[in-house]
Amino acid sequence: MDNSKKAKEYFKSGYNCAQSVFVTYCEQFNIDKKTALKLSSSFGGGMGRLREVCGAVSSMFAILGLKKGYTDNNNDTLKAEHYALIQKAAEEFKKEHKTIICRELLNLDEQKSNPVPSKRTEEYYKSRPCEDFIETACKIIDKYIS
Repeated sequence: MDNSKKAKEYFKSGYNCAQSVFVTYCEQFNIDKKTALKLSSSFGGGMGRLREVCGAVSSMFAILGLKKGYTDNNNDTLKAEHYALIQKAAEEFKKEHKTIICRELLNLDEQKSNPVPSKRTEEYYKSRPCEDFIETACKIIDKYIS
């Protein structure tokens, strides 16, 4: 199963968008599933339902950091190269969806949502375009980590 399909299956099973993307790649980085799910849980709903950066995008950035991030705190060249990669990935996502901001992706007027998550019903999945965002994030990840 390709990564975007796998991530969408996680989403359909009830995980948030960030968890769905992040957990799809956890084995490649020797991160156990429980740790991956906990680590990415805060980013769903655009950072804890604050409706800021899309959770799928946040996990895309995290996976790219695991693969191509820097560890040398004094190497501005490496930092700049990594930030350029993240900005490029963001632009690719925006090219497909016009923004990386959750509230804009979902056409919401609210600045932040009630912290109580929406019930995952058949209607919820029909009304949410999140699977498209998950798929795009995975395709961008796959492009850069292959």
